[in-house]
Amino acid sequence: MKLELNWGTMVRTGTRGVVAAMAMSGLRQATTSLNLVQSSPPKSVLEKLAPGLLSRVHHSHHPALLAVAHWGYGLNAGLAFGMLPAHLRHRVWVGPLYGAALLVVFHVGIAPMLRIEQRLADVHEQVALIADHLLYGIVVAGFPMPHRD
Repeated sequence: MKLELNWGTMVRTGTRGVVAAMAMSGLRQATTSLNLVQSSPPKSVLEKLAPGLLSRVHHSHHPALLAVAHWGYGLNAGLAFGMLPAHLRHRVWVGPLYGAALLVVFHVGIAPMLRIEQRLADVHEQVALIADHLLYGIVVAGFPMPHRD
């Protein structure tokens, strides 16, 4: 597979990655307020990678800090999406599959590595997490009309 680094593509997919993370955060806000998701992955990762950071930041600023961290993840995942070959990026099914793959990478790689407790048996939480990762993939890919480079 040939690695493509087109600056225009990278700017677009990086930007869409941030916007997708914002959309995902909005959906996550709804699912956590409905108690479908107990702890968001960005919060769990931040607590493991920067222990004590949240306790040093005023409680009222936690949502902003978590949002910025999540947007950073979204940016990086969008940039990675931009490195996929154009013939893949332009297929409508690749975005949702990419979003789902990000969730799998979290469950199989990141969470075990950081020793983050996972509630895999909670069907409601898993459906909510799948939904917001599919949303991420749809937005980052520019669905339903993938942008041509």
